Amino acid sequence: MGKPVNSLRSPRFCGIRTFQRLPHETDVSGNDFAVMGVPFDTGTSYRAGCRFGPAAIREVSAILKPYNHVLDVDVFEHLEGVDAGDMDIIPGYVDESFAVIERETARLCSQGATPVLLGGDHSVTLPELRGLTRTHGPVALLHFDAHSDTGNDFFGKPHNHGTTFYWAMEEGLVLPNQSSQIGIRGPLYSRDAWAYARSKGMQILDGWQVHALGTAETIRRARERVRPGTPVFVSFDIDFLDAACAPGTGTPEVGGFTTHDALALVQGICPGLNLVGMDMVEVLPEADHGAVTSLAAANIIFAFLSCLAHNRRGRK
Repeated sequence: MGKPVNSLRSPRFCGIRTFQRLPHETDVSGNDFAVMGVPFDTGTSYRAGCRFGPAAIREVSAILKPYNHVLDVDVFEHLEGVDAGDMDIIPGYVDESFAVIERETARLCSQGATPVLLGGDHSVTLPELRGLTRTHGPVALLHFDAHSDTGNDFFGKPHNHGTTFYWAMEEGLVLPNQSSQIGIRGPLYSRDAWAYARSKGMQILDGWQVHALGTAETIRRARERVRPGTPVFVSFDIDFLDAACAPGTGTPEVGGFTTHDALALVQGICPGLNLVGMDMVEVLPEADHGAVTSLAAANIIFAFLSCLAHNRRGRK
């Protein structure tokens, strides 16, 4: 139970596509983590299509292997996990879909599995956090993104992929004083676009700062804010990566980061933290080239799973 197919016995191009060839199980009880798709993109403000992100990430994830030499950990020596399939969202209906996402995320947590969620646009993180906090309470947020997503409305409506963390803070789902937004960059709608997040105590390490500070100092600044034992949720928007490294996304930004940068930051910040969940959002396969964006997403998720395994090994 909870182990991927051995690719030295069954070729990686065989079988039904699940994340990293994990078993498909809707009942996740007894597993350390559960991967689940959230194929919702009604909250998109520019290029739509990331409802197909979960399928694309699963397709390329077959290439992943279990051992992470950077953290010196074999993920499946310490963890068991399943792919729980996709949530049955309602296309075009935000509130109704949010109710499904909240319920399904809460179910994964109540069954003892760490949710690893495949978006979908970034609006899905709000109901994920609503479901997650039923079990864990408010979380410290590690948010990798080109955009702060802290607007309070778009076109007079409260919920889309640019308002997620405004409402998450307003609803008390995240702990801003222990949280960091990393890599934020690009042109803004106004000079005070980040004022709300900073007024709540959120640390914003913008893209220019992260390039100037370097990986080690960025890791230090993100880690030092999280108090021991605080539950941590990682939300990774693939447009954190430079548009050259992740063309397959709805709102690409230049001046960003490489896949090496992303892996180094995740594997540097997350070990030792009380990780209670992750999402990977905004993968848009139709705009991708050679599946490079989906491949980046799958490997960043594997880095997160490696940190989970590293932490489990450390507790034994």
